[in-house]
Amino acid sequence: MIKFGYAIAYVENVDAELTFFEKSFGLERRFVDPSGDYGELDTGETVLAFANHELGKSNFPAGYAKGSPDNPMGVEIAMVTDDVATAHQSALDNGGSELRGPVEKPWGQTVSYIASPSGVLLEICTPVSME
Repeated sequence: MIKFGYAIAYVENVDAELTFFEKSFGLERRFVDPSGDYGELDTGETVLAFANHELGKSNFPAGYAKGSPDNPMGVEIAMVTDDVATAHQSALDNGGSELRGPVEKPWGQTVSYIASPSGVLLEICTPVSME
């Protein structure tokens, strides 16, 4: 059996990205490599991690697309909460850029979109009802 274990976003500054997620969403650091090139947040069973672009260059010598606040990555990380408006504002207060304010989807879920300071595309959303 295979299970989803990690999501790793390559960013300019690992410490700054970890700090953004800590301050915006109350997450805690799980592990930071002594070099500062890589760090993880404690998000439950699946790990959210960040690595700097220098490590990305060593892993992908042919290159890859870098995200930025005005051109976020084409992969989205969803942060689930019962209070989208408060989490959205917290992300803005801590350096995130608004892509779309909170809206209610036809299926009843509330969602908003933020670009983190490094251009990580974040969806902040309520849980999806499976009823």
